[in-house]
Amino acid sequence: MDKKTLKHNTKQILLLVSFLLTSFLHSQNIDFENALSFYEIEKYQESLNELNKIDTLNISDYDKATWYFYYADVQSILDKHDKAYQYSRKAEQIFESLNEREDAIDTKFLILSIVDHQNSLGYDEQPIIDDILSYAVEENDSITLMKIYFRIGHTFTLNDNREKAIHYYRTILKNTNDSLNIAYANMNVGTVYSTITPTNQDSSLYYSKKAITTLIKQNDLEILAANYNNQAEAYYYKKEYRKAIQYLLKADSINLNKNDKKTRIIFYEHLAKNYDSIRDYQKAMLYYRKKMKLSDSINDLSQNLNIIDINEKYKSVELKAEATKKNTQLIISLIVLALVIISAYLLQKNTRKKQLLAEQAKDLEAQKVTNLLKEQELASIDAMIAGQEKERQRIAEDLHDDLGGLMATINLHLENIGSENNPKALDKTKTLLGEAYEKIRSISHIKNAGVMASKGLLLAVNDMAAKVNASNQIHIEVIDYGLNERLENSLELSLFRMIQELITNIIKHAEATRATIQLTQHSQDLNIIVEDNGKGFDSKNIEATGIGLANIEKRVIHLNGKLTIDSTLKKGTTILIDIPLDK
Repeated sequence: MDKKTLKHNTKQILLLVSFLLTSFLHSQNIDFENALSFYEIEKYQESLNELNKIDTLNISDYDKATWYFYYADVQSILDKHDKAYQYSRKAEQIFESLNEREDAIDTKFLILSIVDHQNSLGYDEQPIIDDILSYAVEENDSITLMKIYFRIGHTFTLNDNREKAIHYYRTILKNTNDSLNIAYANMNVGTVYSTITPTNQDSSLYYSKKAITTLIKQNDLEILAANYNNQAEAYYYKKEYRKAIQYLLKADSINLNKNDKKTRIIFYEHLAKNYDSIRDYQKAMLYYRKKMKLSDSINDLSQNLNIIDINEKYKSVELKAEATKKNTQLIISLIVLALVIISAYLLQKNTRKKQLLAEQAKDLEAQKVTNLLKEQELASIDAMIAGQEKERQRIAEDLHDDLGGLMATINLHLENIGSENNPKALDKTKTLLGEAYEKIRSISHIKNAGVMASKGLLLAVNDMAAKVNASNQIHIEVIDYGLNERLENSLELSLFRMIQELITNIIKHAEATRATIQLTQHSQDLNIIVEDNGKGFDSKNIEATGIGLANIEKRVIHLNGKLTIDSTLKKGTTILIDIPLDK
């Protein structure tokens, strides 16, 4: 199987975390209690049996739509996605006709989940996504908005649009305090770094591992299995095949009650390719056969054809309704357009004045923060000079007190070399010279400790961020992982200067309100991520930006590192620096 197909499967399993499961509707007229009770304890076949006992011929339209919804949801979990699609479209159609908008939106989420489990379907999801997004904005429904952001981010991941995918996942992270949603978003960011070029498998593992504790605590087994699979894919691309196999076996050991067959098809395919990579062809063939056996039992192709046929029937009905709707919309649009033109003309002058005042205020605040950084740098230089002067004075005293007397003694012994009164003068002179050498070496080591020795990289970065945050114009968050030991002094100083210059650029040019500095030390390298929510720039021509990134790039190259700039206009900037550590 080619690499492109493998990546598609990796993104496909992301559905387990990128889609928040639609909760059941609550009907008031007929009793779904038995079916729901089996559903809640994950006995889905028993739940389906209870649904089949309900007489759907003599119930209200709303209850019938509710029954269709339940039936489609359970069929989807049991990997019967053609049936699930058929009944979910019936539920959607009835809810729309009854103007039960919220229930219709829940059903649309279910439809998206169903079609995502079908490989090579070619289903156009955009109209459904647009409809849900429009509803969330109109109703100011933050929960629905977050759910559809997960969905949109997933779509951009499948389309290899790294910037937009990460934008939507980070928007979720900024706007939720729910631990599970934070874990899901972090996993998705990890998948983006793992599958979209240029890939960064260390960043992928970092974000995936951040979610593990929450998933275990919440006993979210399906998502935990997906997390292990995603980590295994990262290790596969790092060519750490045995570690990848270890995580895949952990994923396969988890009891999956939802979409078990299609999920395990992905696990088995990944196990086969990893065993193939370590030339264990017997196990590779074993898991390939397991995958083929499950694929044959599901018959994905037949389900795809049924879904396509059902979709075409619904489209023909929708096209007729759309023609009538467009005529009404055209009249409304013309009226709205006229009102917009009049309003824009009246507001133009007032808006321009407010914009000029806001720009002036922004420039003043940016200047304040720039001055604060300059003052900090001057204070650091003054402290360094004072420290150097104190160090020189101490060295002079050591030279006078310790080495002065020692050298005088050496001179006396030199004068006695060859004298009959002191036959051991030469040996004593050698001993004293060795002692003098050790004292000089000790003084040299103390001197070379350097200015950064008094603080260290992490403390210096936190101190700089605290001073900038005091301006209340931009908030900088510092996140560290694995920095348990100090680095070599000159390396720490060089890294601090690069981070300081990046923060200065953000303050002066980015127009950002938030920035993050992430420092992650692995066994063999140091990873630095500096990102902001500012206006971004054209990263294809960094020399034309005039913000000093070319100088930073030269410093990184000098340290045998790698600099990656990820910036989109009006979307913010992410700069990644990877520096190898020479142990």
